[in-house]
Amino acid sequence: MTSTTAKFIVSQVGEIPQSQAATWEDYVAACEDPSLEEARIFFYEGYLWIDMGNEGPQHARFNDLFTIIFFVWFTTKIGQTFDSLSGCVIEKPKVGAGAPDKVLYIGGDFHQWQKGEPRRINLNQSRVPDLVGEIADTTLASDLDEKKRLYAALGIPEYWVVDIKGERVLAFRLQENGKYQECEISGALEGLPIALLSETLKLLNEGNGTAAMWFAQQIGKL
Repeated sequence: MTSTTAKFIVSQVGEIPQSQAATWEDYVAACEDPSLEEARIFFYEGYLWIDMGNEGPQHARFNDLFTIIFFVWFTTKIGQTFDSLSGCVIEKPKVGAGAPDKVLYIGGDFHQWQKGEPRRINLNQSRVPDLVGEIADTTLASDLDEKKRLYAALGIPEYWVVDIKGERVLAFRLQENGKYQECEISGALEGLPIALLSETLKLLNEGNGTAAMWFAQQIGKL
């Protein structure tokens, strides 16, 4: 059941997060609230929404699959560094903030946290991730609307939405006009057909390890 923590509306596991009118200062206060330490917090266009996360096994299975996929992909790119984060808060002060399920940096110069700093990545001070992704179960509508506009405003070059129920991946590349356009080939993972990711999802009933091994076999043919 949706609950209220201080002045914040908090959506529980499996619920569709409810947005609430808020200021940037409200967002910062939510981030610094100890009772919300495990929550995923988003802020954009004067609205805040808080999701307690800790999703069920299906969400976790899909989420972990993409961590494995990133590893498998980069084992074929000898010498190319990458850094994969899950649920890490990224923000541009006064613009917007979110905690994507997946955050991927390709190459060096990725964020290095220093003791005493807020546990959030300030994109005015650190370079923008090359890719972020959301694992969408109950949140598909929001992932394709509010979060899509949020990540465009943060300047994220590529955004993936993993549709659990539809067993598909929707990928978007940021255009010069500041808006996303759906793409069939990943720009971040250069040359990767998005359709191959969707095909991989269909094997998840055999376990994400099996699905990832099948993916590894397929990219060897690219």
